[in-house]
Parts: sequence; C-alpha cells; structure tokens
Amino acid sequence: MTVSRSICLGFLAVIAVGTLLLMLPLSTTEQGWDWNTVIVALFTATSAVCVTGHAVVDTGTYFSGPGQFFIVALVQIGGLGYMTATTFLLLLLGRKFKLRDKIAVQQALDRGEMQGAKQVIRSIIATTLIFEITGIFLLLVVFVPDYGWGHGLWLSIFHSVSAWNNAGFSLFPKNLIGYQSSLLLNLVITGLIVLGGIGYEVIFELYLWSRDRLFKFPERVCFSLNFKVAVSTTLMLLGIGTLAFFFVELPNPHTLGSMDMGTRWLAAWFQAVTPRTAGFNTIEIGKMTTAGLFITIALMFIGGSPGGTAGGIKTTTLRVLTSCTKTILQGKEEVHLYEREVPISLILKAVGVLVGSFATVIIMTILISLSDRHFDFIRLLFEVVSAFGTVGLSTGITAELSLFAKLVLVVTMYIGRVGVLLLMASILGDPKPSSVRYPEENLLVG
Repeated sequence: MTVSRSICLGFLAVIAVGTLLLMLPLSTTEQGWDWNTVIVALFTATSAVCVTGHAVVDTGTYFSGPGQFFIVALVQIGGLGYMTATTFLLLLLGRKFKLRDKIAVQQALDRGEMQGAKQVIRSIIATTLIFEITGIFLLLVVFVPDYGWGHGLWLSIFHSVSAWNNAGFSLFPKNLIGYQSSLLLNLVITGLIVLGGIGYEVIFELYLWSRDRLFKFPERVCFSLNFKVAVSTTLMLLGIGTLAFFFVELPNPHTLGSMDMGTRWLAAWFQAVTPRTAGFNTIEIGKMTTAGLFITIALMFIGGSPGGTAGGIKTTTLRVLTSCTKTILQGKEEVHLYEREVPISLILKAVGVLVGSFATVIIMTILISLSDRHFDFIRLLFEVVSAFGTVGLSTGITAELSLFAKLVLVVTMYIGRVGVLLLMASILGDPKPSSVRYPEENLLVG
C-alpha cells in the first residue's frame, strides 16, 4: 500500500460513504427508491468530493436539509483533500505524526519538503475557516434581506463553502443568475474562488510578506518562484478571460447583449473566474456562442494553481510548457523563469500532466460521443472538460445524458481530482531504481 494508493483509495472511500448518506430517505425530498436514486447519489457524491459541482438534479429542491448538509460536508472534505482532512483528524485525536504521514501530506499537497507538515495542516485548516467565515458574513448582507435570517444563513454557509472549495454547487435552480447584477455577491464569490484556487502556499507567502511590511521586520520575505508564476499567470488569465468573454458575448442577446454596461463587465469578470474550476454562473451557459464555449473549455482545462482546491492542469504547468516553447524558439537549452532555471524533472512532470490530461479528455469524449450521438460535439466536449477540470459548468445536458455517459463523467471527475500522475503512480506502484544508462541518439521531432 503505497502513499499514492492510500490517497486514491481514500477518495473512493469518501465517495462511497457519501453515496450511502445521500441515498438515505432523510437526504431527499423524493418518495420511494429506485436505481435512479443510486445514480443521483453516486454522481452527486463524486461531484461533491471531487469539488466539481456537476449535478443531474436541482440540488436545492431534490435534496432535503440533511442531504444538503451532507453535500457541504463532502465538499469540505474534498476541498481540503483526503490526506489533509484525515491527518487533521488524527492530530485532534493526539496520534503521533509518523514519517509516512509526512510523505503523504507532501505528495497530497505537492510540496517540495516534508518539514513542518503538522504546522502546514493547521495553517490550512485555519486559513479555510477564516475565509469561509468571512464569506458567510458578507453573503448574509445579500441573502438575509431576501430570505430572512434562518434560510439566509444557510444559503450563506452553503455558497461560501462551495465557493472557497471551488465546487460550484448552488441551491438556486438557475445557479446565481438571479444575482448577476449584485456587486457584493459577485465580488465575494469570485474572491473566494480565486483565493481558494490559487494555492495555500501562495496565501501563506502573501501573509508573511504583509506581516513583514506591516511590522517592518528586518528580514523581508523573498517570494518563491511558485508564488511569482502562480500569481502572474492567474492575473493574466483573469484579465484575458474577462476581455474575451466581454467582446465575444457582447453581440449575443441571450447572454451579455441584453444587460446594461456595468452588469456586462461584472458578468464577463464572473465568467472569467468560474472556469478556474468553480461551476457557478450568472449567465446561461447553454446560450453562449460557440466561441464563448471554446474560451470556457480552454480556461477549464488550464484550471487553477497547485496546492489549492482547484483542478485542471494548473497554471504552473501551463507556464512551464510555454517557457519551454519560448526557449526552443530562441535556440536556447535551459528553461528560465524569473531568473531561475527550471529543472528537467519538473519539465518532464509538466509534459506528463499535459499528455495524460489530453489523453483522458479525448478518451472520455469518444466514449460519451458513442453513447449519446444526438448531442452536439461541442456540448459533449464541454461536459468532459468541465468534469476533468472539476469545474461543474454545464450547457444544460448533464441530466439528459445516458446512464453510461453519467458513469463516464463520474470516472472523469475522480481522475481530475486525484490527478493523472498520482493515479498512474497508484496503479503502477513506486518506480524501481536502476543503474542502467542507455546511449543517446537523436530522432526527428516536429
């Protein structure tokens, strides 16, 4: 039982428990039990644990209060990560932190070192609580005037947890379309999504930097390469995405065309943020133009940053690969980022993530295309990329897909959450050391 297998099986165990909980009569408002109940429970539990937000039913009406609570709990566990959640539980129980636990945390959070693992877990939990509670208080201002204190508080809790963990579950039938002009809700939800998906390491570094500047400590924090790449790439994608959505969807009367100018920019900004693996929407995705859908697919495939609650191939992977391309075009042999040389092992990992992700999307799209031929290809590709990137956005066909297609999406969401490389490592096992070195030989490429 390797660490990677423990992580993968741990997620499966949480999905199984979540499926059983959502199948209970107290979890739904429906009467009776059939196989559709099992499929809905399995799909929803997988979507929650994998912080995707894909849904085959209306979450707010199909699931009762206890069922909605189970979904929030699964989203929280899935967002923290199986190893983070279980390690924190073991720390609360007073269990000794062993070397295997440190290695598991290192692999689960994609950290470069094992030192300070316990402190990192505590910091992650504290950061999560601080931002989620802040989001709850801010959302109370939006929901309480419309729904009163009781239901307004629950709506604030549900959407704050869902946004921070980049899940995208909503209790409204049309997601957040009814609040497309609410400046506070748009800023709070997008702020939680960006901060939750940018990675805990980035937040920790930003906190230390702010503390040093505020208290004027003599030893200033020097931002790491991971911080610089994650932040700059995120800002670049958010800016490009906002402009792209605004100008592409502006002539479309079904999306931005019928709004006033301020709401147009707000909706464009919101839709540039949510493909970063959080499936909220303030416009109808199914009525977007083909160009708008392709832009969304590209952003969903890229996803957020490593170490956070986001999915996709990650911003750092994109930046490493684009820097490799730039290096080749310039005729150089070393890949540089912010006056630092990128190691070959990291480049190989980035290539592996890209190839594995492309292969997963292609295979899953082919499988669904064979079973659901009556849907447009762009819509099927959108569903697969959304599931793989753990986004949850949909053009509105998820509930209409066949049983086979829904099971394919369940597998896709799982692969997207645990990661292609980690899943392959769990299947193949740990690599065996070898002292054999083979001779070099060139071949034609490109």
